[in-house]
Amino acid sequence: MPRTQYYVAQSLDGYIAESDGGLDWLLNYDGEAGSDASQATDGEYDHFFAQVGAIVMGSGTYEFILAEEDDRWPYAGTPCWVFSSRELPVPDGGGVRFARGPVAPVHEQLRAAAGERNVWIVGGGGLASDFADAGLLDELLLTVVPVVLGDGLPTFERSPGRRLHLSGVRPFSNGMTELCYDVGLR
Repeated sequence: MPRTQYYVAQSLDGYIAESDGGLDWLLNYDGEAGSDASQATDGEYDHFFAQVGAIVMGSGTYEFILAEEDDRWPYAGTPCWVFSSRELPVPDGGGVRFARGPVAPVHEQLRAAAGERNVWIVGGGGLASDFADAGLLDELLLTVVPVVLGDGLPTFERSPGRRLHLSGVRPFSNGMTELCYDVGLR
């Protein structure tokens, strides 16, 4: 059955980005892999993404991706919703839609677009918290990077309010570790 997944990397102390939204700590963690997520995760990112049918993200994540990719959309061919209250640029051929307000009505659209595949919550922590608050988050796939930031943007802005059940652990050759959690009921 398709799942709604929050797949994200975080520092050892629980941050997904620096206070200014930067990801240098992650992108420069493994010099050999650089920003190649698949190489950094021993090929698991490609396996994960092959099962994604729709994407949702917040405006900060969206703007970071556009800036990092020089306005080239890395998720072409996969429907994407961006939660934002602002007007933002749209990349060519990106299949990007914009949304605002509660996540539940948009989740219905995401599930319909994903079909038999999964919905990926790319980030950030506020949007992931909104999905958890609405009872729409099924799984947390958390890649822990052994870096301590001391401050930054948290993995969740609020407690998920649900019990997390560890369903898997996968160490990667570069020292990162993926923790998989099923999100239980309140």
